[in-house]
Amino acid sequence: MITLGYILRQIREDKNLPLQRVSESSGIDATLLSKIETGKRIASIEQVLKLAKVYNFDDAATLLIQRQSDEIISKLNTLDTDIALQSLQAAEEKVAYGSQYLSLFMEAIYSKPIALESRRYIGSKAKLIDWIMETIKKETTDVHTFFDVFAGTGVVTKAALSNFNHVFTNDFLHSNNIIYKAFFGDGDFDEIKIGEYLDRYNEINPADIPENYFSKNFGGKYFEHDVAKLVGYIRQDIEDNKDNLTEKEYCILISVLIYNIDKLANTVGHFEAYIKKPIKHQPLRLRMIEAESYENVEIFKQDSNLLSRELTADIAYIDPPYNSRQYCRFYHVYETLVKWDMPKLYGVALKPAPENMSRYCTSRAVNAFEDLIANLNVRYIAVSYNNTYNSKSSSSENKISLEQIKYILERCGPTHIYECSHRFFNAGKTDFSNHKELLFITAVDEELKRKSFATLLCG
Repeated sequence: MITLGYILRQIREDKNLPLQRVSESSGIDATLLSKIETGKRIASIEQVLKLAKVYNFDDAATLLIQRQSDEIISKLNTLDTDIALQSLQAAEEKVAYGSQYLSLFMEAIYSKPIALESRRYIGSKAKLIDWIMETIKKETTDVHTFFDVFAGTGVVTKAALSNFNHVFTNDFLHSNNIIYKAFFGDGDFDEIKIGEYLDRYNEINPADIPENYFSKNFGGKYFEHDVAKLVGYIRQDIEDNKDNLTEKEYCILISVLIYNIDKLANTVGHFEAYIKKPIKHQPLRLRMIEAESYENVEIFKQDSNLLSRELTADIAYIDPPYNSRQYCRFYHVYETLVKWDMPKLYGVALKPAPENMSRYCTSRAVNAFEDLIANLNVRYIAVSYNNTYNSKSSSSENKISLEQIKYILERCGPTHIYECSHRFFNAGKTDFSNHKELLFITAVDEELKRKSFATLLCG
């Protein structure tokens, strides 16, 4: 049953807000919030209004209707079943909106497209993007072209599109590439047509469709079995209809699938492993994403060190993977879903054969970073870095130290370091305070750079 608590949890997770942060913003105890989300307590009217404000949810009335319905059902549950049903029926006849409270909620929630930054992704800069852009604009001059070298979630590229005349964005994961094309790539798409596909998919009963590659491999593990059946069926249907879709529409439909199943995945946010507990049933209802079309963006899926030799820009923004966690392995399920090549899978984590392994996650990281910096054709270099290099987890330990980054950048020109405190992703093994995101900004001195990297520069 959909309750107010379930709804509030979905809104919070869509906005990628930790429970503790909501508690601090609303003044509602975190333990109480947890009980409200799990249905153990019914929120008061005052609490509902506070949460609507924190979530910037315009239709607080819909939440209040849902709260009232929970209260009614709670009271009816104390009655004999027949009496309860008759009482509810009588109440529906008396109340103007009757049984439409759920449809009102669904209309309010599902009419709003999913934002790019709502995806769970390690190292996402969603909460830091304003600070990053403000710092770059303040500390640089005459910058018109922006190169997002390791785009990841794409949130930096999205912000850059509104601040610079032309943007190059790059990531060699198949799933990230198709997400960029869907959210901001240039191309035509018909929203009504996309909506018709989503309506059809949302009406599918998993009991009426056969098992498929996705359900056989990931059902009951990374996803509830019925959800996995739907995912595999829908993905194949998108592929079967590829000739009837523009490239943009094709990318949008696949990205819609990724973003809607992300919050249903039986994981802690990545696919290194799945949670070994029974999976709670949650229906798969596809919502549209915030797809837009920009003419001032070029999207690449290349090795960053090779691409850096080909492009010229005013500034390069660099946020590489710093530890041994290979992103292609962390998000292998989405890679498989996008490629749809149905590979043979290995091990408990059900991973395909390795592909797109990054040197930045190995002992060669420093050499790779030095080569990248030496061959960039830019006037400014901005590098994001966080101070997790003292992690207790070996997989989280940084492969490039702060001192190494500073030394390499200073060989290009004057380098300044800016810092911003923020909460960090913690899988449980890292325990430290004063976590900071650092932003290096280097004004490139071409003569100094040529002398410093003479043996690395291309002829």
